[in-house]
This record gives sequence, C-alpha cells and structure tokens, in this order.
Amino acid sequence: MKIVQRHPWEISLQQAIAIQQQLRGEVEREDRLGPVSHVAGVDVGFEEGGAITRAAVAVLGFPALKLVDHAIFRAPTCFPYVPGLLSFREVPAVIGALEKLTVIPDLLLCDGQGIAHPRRFGIASHLGLLCDIPSIGVAKTRLIGEHAEPPDQRGAFVPLLDHGETIGAVLRTRVGVKPLYISTGHRIGLATALDYVMACVTRYRLPETTRWAHRLASGSPPAIKL
Repeated sequence: MKIVQRHPWEISLQQAIAIQQQLRGEVEREDRLGPVSHVAGVDVGFEEGGAITRAAVAVLGFPALKLVDHAIFRAPTCFPYVPGLLSFREVPAVIGALEKLTVIPDLLLCDGQGIAHPRRFGIASHLGLLCDIPSIGVAKTRLIGEHAEPPDQRGAFVPLLDHGETIGAVLRTRVGVKPLYISTGHRIGLATALDYVMACVTRYRLPETTRWAHRLASGSPPAIKL
C-alpha cells in the first residue's frame, strides 16, 4: 500500500498542534467499514537510546487471529516525546512498515489513543486518516477523561467522559486485570470498536493484534515462518 503524506514530520510543537487542529475535523466517528477479514496491530519501540524508531505491524486473519503478514521498519526519530503529540514521533516509521505489507488490513488496532485525546486526534485517528483505513485506539493507560470503575466481568465497560462528552470506553477484557481505554480512531463507531477489540481478545488482557505487534516492535521474531 502507498500512503499519501499530508504534512511534514520534522516540525515544531506549535506546528504539530496546528496540524492536529486542522485534521481532526476529517475524522469519521461512525461506521464506514466493509467486511473485515484481516486485522492489524501497530506498536512502536526504540533503539540506540531513542535515536531510532522501530515500528511493527502484525496482520492477523479474522476471526481466526492467526498471523498472516508482518513488517518492521526503522527510521531516525525526528520528534521528541511529548504527551498528546505521540503520532508525530511514531507514525512516520509506522507508515514505512505499513507500506511493506503484502496483505492490506481492513482494520487497525493501535497501541494508543484515538479521539480520547485533548484535541480529539490521537495516534489511532492520525494513522487511520492518513491510511484511510478504519482504526481503533487501544490504550493501556488514560490520557484524559474521567470514568467509573468498570465491573469486574469480561467485556464490561463504562464510558470515558471529558466535560460531558463520551470520548471512549474503559473496557475490562479479563476478570481481575486492569481495563483498557478504547476509543474511535477513524471510520468506526465506539460500539463497533468495542466489539472488534473483544473479538481480538483471547485469554490475555491485550488483544492478539497488540500482543503480536508488541513482540515484533520489541525485537522478538515471529513464532511462525511466513
């Protein structure tokens, strides 16, 4: 796949915020996705003390959740770590990995926020918009918002609220484990996003897409030969 670059990446913090403000109006918060036969997990790690960004994409068949394709891409890190501007640090390398795939995913599950973000434009929204692929933010921690504690039941969730607006959901994927923070990335509604995340969860806290991508991003080779 070839991804159109909408803006430069080596920019100032003020320019990055302005880009988020400009593009967030293009994010689609309702379902616009076709049949899903391949889901992808996206994760990022760093090498050489943070100087090199290593992005990994793992594509799984759906609903079987077996690895069918993967790609890793390394690029110089061109943006500092700034909460709320994560995509400018990570997405350039992720795009490089996506462009190496031979199996194009129908849905992206990103390790980070979608619209559960101060400017409603987290990494899942940014990446989904640039790729024009439905995307979901699957974050392990909260960036913004308030919520009650979800019931300790598999699949239970409560809304994540920011000044009265529902920006995501706090989802319990397993009994007795910390919940995940799920939000719309692009071209998918929250209810559908929750369904797909739970469909990608087996016996672990994290969906299989995230687990595969994390192994690759942290340098672990695939367990099967493609």
